[in-house]
Amino acid sequence: MAEAAVKSSMFTWEGVDRHGKRVKGEMSGQNDALIKAQLRRQGVNPLKVKKKAKPLFGESSGKITTKDITVFSRQMATMMSSGVPLVQSFEIVGRGHENKAMQQLIMSIKADVEAGGSLNEALSKHPRQFNELYVNLVVAGEHAGILEDILHKLATYMEKTEALKSKIKGAMFYPIAVVVVAFVITCILMIFVIPQFQDLFSGFGAELPALTQIVINMSKWFQSYWWVLVGAIAAGVFAIIQGMKRSIKFAHFVDRLLLKIPVLGDILNKSAIARFARTLATMFAAGTPLVEAMTSVAGACGNIVYYEAVMKMRDEIATGTQMQTAMRDVNVFPNMVIQMVAIGEESGALDSMLSKVADWYEQEVDDAVDSLTSLLEPLIMAVLGVLIGGLVVAMYLPIFKMGQVV
Repeated sequence: MAEAAVKSSMFTWEGVDRHGKRVKGEMSGQNDALIKAQLRRQGVNPLKVKKKAKPLFGESSGKITTKDITVFSRQMATMMSSGVPLVQSFEIVGRGHENKAMQQLIMSIKADVEAGGSLNEALSKHPRQFNELYVNLVVAGEHAGILEDILHKLATYMEKTEALKSKIKGAMFYPIAVVVVAFVITCILMIFVIPQFQDLFSGFGAELPALTQIVINMSKWFQSYWWVLVGAIAAGVFAIIQGMKRSIKFAHFVDRLLLKIPVLGDILNKSAIARFARTLATMFAAGTPLVEAMTSVAGACGNIVYYEAVMKMRDEIATGTQMQTAMRDVNVFPNMVIQMVAIGEESGALDSMLSKVADWYEQEVDDAVDSLTSLLEPLIMAVLGVLIGGLVVAMYLPIFKMGQVV
């Protein structure tokens, strides 16, 4: 157990190749002796091997994106399909990667596989990059002897899943960005612009219009207590995020509330169904038993409401209930999805039907996001026009009435 827990480190080396040329590079391994042995097998006479010093903040796994893992999966599948041995595939893919953190990760996996471990064991040492779903599918691929096919399926799955996430983020980012910009503009007007008008109006010697007086009073409050408003907003956002992390009940409440928001809730519902269908189709096609697949599928849905529904389905399926019946019982899936699953179960083509469901709902999400953007653009312009226009009108009302004052 102690030896299995040993982690690979990155080493820098210098040596002389078969032609007498001085060469150098980096290699991942457990110790310098193993690095030297590996270099000799490659025809390099090692002169100097030194453990690479870790950066002050470490080579963060945050530098490795889902896109990096997707490209890695596709490249490995292509290499293996071409007949390149697994270890050599790691060497080629790792050396050719521009991302240093990803290169180190690949070489670390290569070292574990070279030491006699299985690929799934090597991947499971890096849970941030390779989640339970990924490792389980690799296990199924290794046992069935179709690892390259599984890696292709994983790459396709991750590409489609990331495209879906990108659409959802885009749908939510646009209105949030506009609201933030409107808030910043309003703060600038309240703190810096309106006080200039206030100084001008103080010399009029007449009572200001009610709207102008309200805006000036708001400006005074902003100048004195702007930090209270900003702090309250920041504290509110922080409290919601922490509440979702620490309280399952609160996270459940927020997820259920999000699903009920007009338009946006419809997008989130369709997105969860698409993820459910895409993940289950991929795992079922890889030969993963349905009950075992359900746990990974539940986590991939991205919403606690669907997570609990899928886990309930898993328990029912484990007792012998048909999947279509379990889906009806949880009451979160549309009738069309249930009918497609029923056809898949009866025809023995469940993975194919689930793929069709995923394609359908991914397209539905695309269309819904486009519709949301089209709907929000005029709405946001109207809100901004009323907000900024109202402030401008409030400031110019006294000037319009200047003739009466004079």
